Amino acid sequence: MSAAREAAYSEQGGSWHPFWLAVAVLGGLVVVDAVLPGPDVPPLLWAAAAVLVLGCVAASCLSARRMWTVRVSGRGPDAVLSVGRDQLRLAEVDAGHLRSGTGGVDAGAPVLGGGWSLPKGRTGLPLRRTDGTTVLVPTRAPAQLTEAIRTAHPAPGASPAGPGRVDP
Repeated sequence: MSAAREAAYSEQGGSWHPFWLAVAVLGGLVVVDAVLPGPDVPPLLWAAAAVLVLGCVAASCLSARRMWTVRVSGRGPDAVLSVGRDQLRLAEVDAGHLRSGTGGVDAGAPVLGGGWSLPKGRTGLPLRRTDGTTVLVPTRAPAQLTEAIRTAHPAPGASPAGPGRVDP
């Protein structure tokens, strides 16, 4: 990654906590099966259940991290806001609307990163583009993301201080 493309702001889209919770629950069930009297569940069945359950949980955790991670990279005319695979050049964001901090959401505004609606636990930060359309950016920290966008935006009057990283 070049210096111009390093993430000035990064918000992870998901966590591995559900995966580790599933590992703990399956481990507890194996221990209970071994301790309690009576017929044991065959080890092949435990292995198949572990692969199936942990595989599904790992896939959902990984997809959430990839789809909903928010990054602001670069500064000035090369600055980019990315949510998952979707990228929006900050030069395409209306600077006046961004500085005023006011504005609503157009009905049916697309959510960056895909999907029909915002993910659970996220707030939609509306960004008006220079063509007049609005997009929603799913974020847990709208104030920090707004400051990061203002800092990286190529418009004059952008904040000189750099924002940090927000952990989930």
